[in-house]
Amino acid sequence: MKKHIFIFSTLVVCWCNIVLAQSEEDILSNIDSSKIESAKDFFTKSKWHFHSRTYFMSTINEGSLKDDYTLAQGAGLGLLTRPISGFQLGVSGYFIFNLVSSDLSKADAITNGNNRYEIGQYDITRPLNKSDLDRLEDLFLRYTYKKSNLTVGRFELQTPFVNMQDGRMRPTIEEGVWLSIKEFKKIGFNGGFIWAISPRSTVEWFKGGNSVGLYGQGVNVDGTKSNYKNNIQSKGLAIGNVVIKPFKKLEINIWDGYFENVMNTVFVEVKNEIKKSKIIFYQAVMFINQQAIRDGGNSNQQKTYINQGAISNSFSSQLGFKYSNINLNLNYTHVTDDGRYLMPREWGRDPFYTFMPRERNEGSGGVNAFTTNLNYSFKNNKFKAGLGYGFFKLPLISDFRLNKYSMPSYHQINLSSTYTFDKFWRGIDVRMLIASKIQEGQEKLNPIYVYNKVNLVNFSLIVDIKL
Repeated sequence: MKKHIFIFSTLVVCWCNIVLAQSEEDILSNIDSSKIESAKDFFTKSKWHFHSRTYFMSTINEGSLKDDYTLAQGAGLGLLTRPISGFQLGVSGYFIFNLVSSDLSKADAITNGNNRYEIGQYDITRPLNKSDLDRLEDLFLRYTYKKSNLTVGRFELQTPFVNMQDGRMRPTIEEGVWLSIKEFKKIGFNGGFIWAISPRSTVEWFKGGNSVGLYGQGVNVDGTKSNYKNNIQSKGLAIGNVVIKPFKKLEINIWDGYFENVMNTVFVEVKNEIKKSKIIFYQAVMFINQQAIRDGGNSNQQKTYINQGAISNSFSSQLGFKYSNINLNLNYTHVTDDGRYLMPREWGRDPFYTFMPRERNEGSGGVNAFTTNLNYSFKNNKFKAGLGYGFFKLPLISDFRLNKYSMPSYHQINLSSTYTFDKFWRGIDVRMLIASKIQEGQEKLNPIYVYNKVNLVNFSLIVDIKL
């Protein structure tokens, strides 16, 4: 950890020295010039970025169940150098402080359950840690040729299998090699191998199979507690993607995610847009098939991630339109009862069109989910507001084969807004999200199936400064 702080501090000092050593006119003239004559030119002509995030989150649970809140503050600095013979270096770091909060390490007195949402702002592996929360994030070498590039090191990916899931202080980051080929108009390729991950809500890096099980493991298909944390034997995840654009507004994405020694996931998505007058209609469908590889990561089926021979099939669809400042869509997802849809939560969020912030359907089979979202942008586009509703019909809590996390069926309502400042305050965004989850039906549930799952309201207020 001290090594990371030293590297990050060195970057900050270098940047300050470079900037302070020049007048404003010198900086502008150097940026406009593509000629690099010194190390000083190299740094000033490179791209520096600063990000500060202030995040207040609070969860109000039903009745006497424990409520929580926290106010987090973080900031980071990054550098992407100018290309030299096609090569670029990317480096960034970030730190977080818990300014004030309820006791996030204290279990709920009624259910003995742990905090789920607020602790995700910090390090779920060390709930008592409030200040030693720094992470060396990007650290990569990239080679670019025309429109294509090859990246090696630590970087951020956005795929159906691993993605930023940027709903807390910091996103998920990957370590590996990634190739992107974009030389052709109608076809492209992306792919690589990920051998380590630093999940959102952690500050450490985890190799291969050790990156799963940090968020909670649920139950096995026989109802016994899952125990695959640190017991999965895998070198990492291989990803391949072919994107085909046969027509201007039609896109076909084919993905394959090979979780070595554990499972294989095939993802196919077709997206299309049709413009009529001033209205844009858009449609999308996806299909996901998963199959276990050998013993699913461990020969002991009580310690495996996916059971030997297990399969799952998922379908998701979207229909929507955009008119002027309005964007409205309807979405449906069905996971068949062949088995659970599984993807390590530490790697990213669900790819389904029915995904709503503050809950996931990963870990379930036999799912029927319906959502609708209405988003409105005011004329100046500085203020945006959204309203989303979802109904998620899940298997019975007692159906362990299809309900890994014992999640009851629920309704969800999300109210969100974003305000983007301009002029003198340009670079500042303020976001708000209110998410309410309500149990489906009137059945009296054991509080352990209610706490931080249903009958709650989660509130978030975020101030981002990006320069």
